[in-house]
Amino acid sequence: MAEGRPGQGFGGESLLFLTDEQLRQGIEAMFFAYRGFTADPDRILAELAYGRAHHRAIHFINRAPGTTVNNLLSILGVTKQSLNRVLRALIGDGLVESRVGVTDKRERHLFLTDKGRALETSLSDAQRARMRAAYKDAGPEAVQGFKRVLESMMDSDMRRAYAKLRETGT
Repeated sequence: MAEGRPGQGFGGESLLFLTDEQLRQGIEAMFFAYRGFTADPDRILAELAYGRAHHRAIHFINRAPGTTVNNLLSILGVTKQSLNRVLRALIGDGLVESRVGVTDKRERHLFLTDKGRALETSLSDAQRARMRAAYKDAGPEAVQGFKRVLESMMDSDMRRAYAKLRETGT
């Protein structure tokens, strides 16, 4: 947790008037934290010849079983061609099942298979452990501040999608 009074950063620096150097340090901290956060899943994915796009698809399909391809496109912000390439591999390898929509036959609804859920669990277990340890170390005030910073960095459309996901699971 940052030292000093509220509104003070590391070493008592004011958080209201950050210098370019302080912002650069924050950017670098995020870069290295992200590398740590993705390191364990990256090792698992590499063994399967998958990448982070596969991980993101698996994560959000698990988070909202039955999500449509169009909804997944919106959440991931990738091209249809890119997502189709990822989904073809995941479906072909028996990790994801695609079902035709009941009310709209043009829709494809995505579900993880048992094999897909097992992979999702192995990918997210290490990340949950890393997040849990970091949150415990930082303390509840820092966790709430970190959450506010992340939400503030989101574009308004992404913030709405994030809020919807948290509220409904879809």
